[in-house]
Formats: sequence, C-alpha cells, structure tokens
Amino acid sequence: MACSDAGQQAFEAWLNTPPGRYLLDWEQSQLDAAVADRFGFHALQLGLPVIDGLRANRMPQRWVAGRDLLCHFDALPFPSDSLDLVVLPHALEMAPDPHQLLREVDRVLRPEGRLIIVGLNPTSLWGIRQRLGQPYLPRAGEFLGYWRLRDWLRLLSYEIEVGRFGLYRPPLRSEVWLERWRWTERIGARWWPVLGAAYYLQAVKRVQGTRLVGLKRARRLQPKHATAVAMNPHSKDVHD
Repeated sequence: MACSDAGQQAFEAWLNTPPGRYLLDWEQSQLDAAVADRFGFHALQLGLPVIDGLRANRMPQRWVAGRDLLCHFDALPFPSDSLDLVVLPHALEMAPDPHQLLREVDRVLRPEGRLIIVGLNPTSLWGIRQRLGQPYLPRAGEFLGYWRLRDWLRLLSYEIEVGRFGLYRPPLRSEVWLERWRWTERIGARWWPVLGAAYYLQAVKRVQGTRLVGLKRARRLQPKHATAVAMNPHSKDVHD
C-alpha cells in the first residue's frame, strides 16, 4: 500500500495553484521549525516529496519515500523500533487504509520517537466548501479531522506534544484576493483557531515499562519486511 499515484499527482499539481502555494509555505515553515532541533540517527518522510519535511533536520540518515527510497507504505523496509522521526505530509489522507499506515509507522518508530503529521482540516471553510460540492481542494482521498486523528494516536499510546491550526483566509483561487485577505490570519488564530484550513500535529511514542538509557548507536538498516529500491543510497544534507 502506498499513496495512489493519481492522488499524489493531483495533490502536487494543486500545490502549484495560489491556494496550494499558500498551504505549502505554511506547512514547510512548520516542518522546518519542528525538525531543526530533533536529534537521533534515522528519519523518514512518507508522502508528497515536493514537501521537503526533513530539509532542516541533521540526522545522519534521512529518507524521503519516492525520492530516496521506493517502498510500500504498509511494509516499510526497516526493523521494528528503529526510526527516531517519521514525518507524514498528507500521507494519511491519500492512503487506501490510513489505519494500516499508522500501525506500520508505529512498528518502525522507536519508543520516545516523534511522529509529525500535517493535514487538511475538513471542518474549515475550505473543507466546508469542498463538501458543498464546490471543489476547491485536491481530490486525493479522505481528509481526516484533527480530533479524530488525536483519538487514533492515543489508542496507539502516543502522547500529543503539539497541535495547531493555520491558514484562515477564505477559499479563494486568486493570489490577489488571497493577499487581500491576509488580515484574517491574526484574527482567525485568536478567535476561531480550530477553523484553520490546515493542521500540524506532533506526537511522541510512549511504551509502558520501557526505560531508555541514552540513544542506541546508529546501525545499518537491513530490509526485513519488504523490498525497497534505494534511489539515493548516500544520505546528504539538503540546503535551501
């Protein structure tokens, strides 16, 4: 299982539109700030390689599925409890089975590892317009509500560390009109924060009875559960 090619292509095409760029700028800034000081050895991004969620991170080994690694999302080529950070930019929205994707991410993420998710808010003005039959957002799959996703993560014993919303301008297609409504950002964040068009969620994996003493030393990750094709076998820093 992976994000459907058609869905991902539709989403990437939409990101080239004025509202898509507006979304991309917000999400990229959230991810850059979140991963810059996140330490460990191994980090993975699943979904939408056009969003470079690991570019500000400095872990020795970083993979972006679809760019550095080809793999099935329901059978990731990593041992259990081996990754320090997993970033999911819209991967759950495009997955045929988001529950299975989350379970597989939980398998490979080590105790105390971080999971970061960005998604579209179905209860925002953008989402409401979409549900009223006036297509505005990419038809890439099911948009998962923020509170629903929090419940899923808690069932998997994750602790929510950070949750926030953003993007309060109306669902307009023109860059000129989006700019004219810039003033709504400050007001929306103060008076109706949960109605932002997008959300950011960061959670930590908690395992009862587990005590970590330092960090495990880096080790070579051997595929165990699926065949993967490395597109860029040598990790390297990515600069803006």
